[in-house]
Order: sequence, then C-alpha cells, then structure tokens
Amino acid sequence: TDNHLMLIDLTGMDLTGKDLESRLDSIRITANKNTVPGEQRSPFKTSGLRLGTPAVTTRGMQPEDMDVIAECIADTIKDFDGTKEASLAKVDALCKKYPLYE
Repeated sequence: TDNHLMLIDLTGMDLTGKDLESRLDSIRITANKNTVPGEQRSPFKTSGLRLGTPAVTTRGMQPEDMDVIAECIADTIKDFDGTKEASLAKVDALCKKYPLYE
C-alpha cells in the first residue's frame, strides 16, 4: 500500500461494515465502517471497513505481528462466534508484548 490505510470491501458478503466494526471492537481491534466505491448500503451500515497501522507501529509491532492481526480479522469475518475467544487472547498477548508508552 502507498499509505497506512486499508479498506476491506465486504460487498456481496452477509456482513456490514458496522457489524464488523462491532465484532472487531469486542476483540480489541479498533477500525471503522466506511463506504466503498459503488456503495449500495446505507452510510450507517456500509460495505467497507477502514483499517490503519499507526497504532500498532507506534507500539513497535513488526510485520509478523501484523500477520497475527490479519488472521484475527479474517477469522472474525469468517467465523466470529467460533474464533472470538482465541482472537481476543491473541490480541491481548500482542498488547502485553507491546505495551502503551507510559
């Protein structure tokens, strides 16, 4: 990517940006719903989700840590109920490994 922002396009999926935002929030990954080109859903629901990397790079996370985060996001999209606890544990472990500055 040319910058720190990414957009996940959920068009055609039975999942809205608003729902994914809420699911990710429950496993402590912050993102926000966003419209996509050709948006068909309401701007209050959306077909997209915007992600950025500044928060994780500020904490010192490395590319391999991004792989873990990406896996948690993918699992949340595919099987939220079946993966929620495992994803939450992975996110918590990363946060413990890379604490916020004091």
